[in-house]
Amino acid sequence: MSQSSPEVRSPRRKAAAEPAYGVPGWLIALFAVASGMTVANLYYAQPLLSELRGVFHISEATAGTLITLTQVGYVIGMIFLVPLGDRLEKRSLITALLTVTTLALVAAGLATGFPMLLAASLISGATSVVAQILVPFAASLAPDHARGRVVGRVMSGLLTGILLSRTLSSLVSSVAGWRVVYLGSAVLMALLAVALRAALPRHAPTTSVPYHHVLRSTVALVRTHPALLRRGLYQAAMFGAFSAFWTTVSYVLTGPRFHYSAVGVGVFALVGAAGAAVAPMAGRWADQGLTRPMTGAAFGLAAVAFAAAGFGQHSIVLIALAAVALDMAVQTSLILGQHTVYQLDPLARARLNSAFIAIFFIGGAVGSQVGSIAYRTDGWTAVSLFGGALPVLALLYWLTERRRGGGEVRTA
Repeated sequence: MSQSSPEVRSPRRKAAAEPAYGVPGWLIALFAVASGMTVANLYYAQPLLSELRGVFHISEATAGTLITLTQVGYVIGMIFLVPLGDRLEKRSLITALLTVTTLALVAAGLATGFPMLLAASLISGATSVVAQILVPFAASLAPDHARGRVVGRVMSGLLTGILLSRTLSSLVSSVAGWRVVYLGSAVLMALLAVALRAALPRHAPTTSVPYHHVLRSTVALVRTHPALLRRGLYQAAMFGAFSAFWTTVSYVLTGPRFHYSAVGVGVFALVGAAGAAVAPMAGRWADQGLTRPMTGAAFGLAAVAFAAAGFGQHSIVLIALAAVALDMAVQTSLILGQHTVYQLDPLARARLNSAFIAIFFIGGAVGSQVGSIAYRTDGWTAVSLFGGALPVLALLYWLTERRRGGGEVRTA
């Protein structure tokens, strides 16, 4: 009897102690913080370009290649490294990538010439895809009924990292110089590698096929799952609008109307961070089966945000409200998209995420470039028209979705 009694009580105790989302809250928080810290490496350089031009005696166009190469590195990592999340044990892969990231950031902080900084940024950009390995890792640990909410909470950390990185970089560089931005991030990556190594559970590979077959299967997934391509194109339009806004808004803020300093622009970026609050709600909407209507609502909100930004280009309040609304819309669409993509094949989530992020990241790069051209052509009005057109196009594409008899959405 003394041995059977604990067995009788254990189910209740287990149910009482089981986390609400099937994953311990502290582990979800660690996933979120780690995702935000690693993805921030892609954006630290943006407010540093004017300072780097003076340090290395380079032109504005040459300085801009630093951002381009960092993004190119990220795309390379998405294509060639993220699919390894299905092929290798995830905890060991994450540790190895963060170790390389740390070394690359140290090299960037100690760079004696601009080519050295470019090479280091290319490598750190490629290995910073750790964030995109962590998100499907978290999704794999979560039960089906709470996967959307878990992904939403992790993505809120990732998106906050994107939005706060510019602010942090501006403040740190203004106090201690640009090298401390890179060296400080290197220290954070080293600490993060140790923390994740100690905290993450071992997660066995989901496939044993050779590496080149993994890469080939990633491309095949796009053909096999039309929903993957559709959600990627949705997010390409949204991320293109997001990039166009945040790439050019600094020109407006530092211009004759507002006269913001570089630090002021960084502080303004904090406004956009308020949009990260929608991430957990978006995950809840996904779990409740509201993916399709809330996706359409996100497109509408993004279009309204650009309308407000265009009409209110002389009002910092309207521009700030537009930033919050745009970030909320982009984050909602992203989380709903990831929730959809992760349902397609539980054994290929890393490869699905690789294809999904690569598709929409191309949209972000195009949006940033075209947004800059639009601003040089006709100022903020042209940017607002271009940015607003992208979610409208996504909304028109969204209207082509079809429904099966059971209510399931299929692509046209």
